Amino acid sequence: MVEITTLFWDVGGVILTNGWDRAARERAAAEFGLNLEDLEDRHRVADQLFETGQMTLDEYLERTVFYCARSFSKERFKEFMFAQSRDLPESHGVVGELAKSMKYLMATLNNESLELNEHRIQEFGLREHFTLFFSSCYIHVRKPDAAIFHLALQVTQRRPQECLFIDDRPRNLEYPRRLGMCTIQFQNAAQLRAELGRQGVMLAAS
Repeated sequence: MVEITTLFWDVGGVILTNGWDRAARERAAAEFGLNLEDLEDRHRVADQLFETGQMTLDEYLERTVFYCARSFSKERFKEFMFAQSRDLPESHGVVGELAKSMKYLMATLNNESLELNEHRIQEFGLREHFTLFFSSCYIHVRKPDAAIFHLALQVTQRRPQECLFIDDRPRNLEYPRRLGMCTIQFQNAAQLRAELGRQGVMLAAS
């Protein structure tokens, strides 16, 4: 078995809660009295440009929420959006242990819009754990597109067989698995620890 040298991590749903998913938009609709169906329709049109860094947060909000007069400010809505992010401390702890071991190149490989991504990196101290951030907003392509995985391998100069990718969505694991990367579908922290051990990945405490 080829030794794992590089760990690629999804962020939302693995290390943190999702940043701006349907559940968060449902909460926003309830909080601000928005029509959820209309918000979802507008989000679907803007989503790809938003997550691939081709649309700013202000532009996204102008298309999805502030296309008409509102009784609340854009800043208040942004604060609500940022506040939806929460730490998942048990799995975040696993990431911290692996980073502390200094045995692996640690990188994110995630879909996220620019302003939310940078807020989450700063707010939850992700720079302490990760050397590289293959975020869709920076590289203008998102999972499960094959290009994001090829780019990650090219930049890191790693062979697929020495890379492990952790994501909570099965669809995002299909192409890296075909490339020859090892994969883990994240379910919970205990399962993650067990799966890492089976892949020969050793945590600092081991």
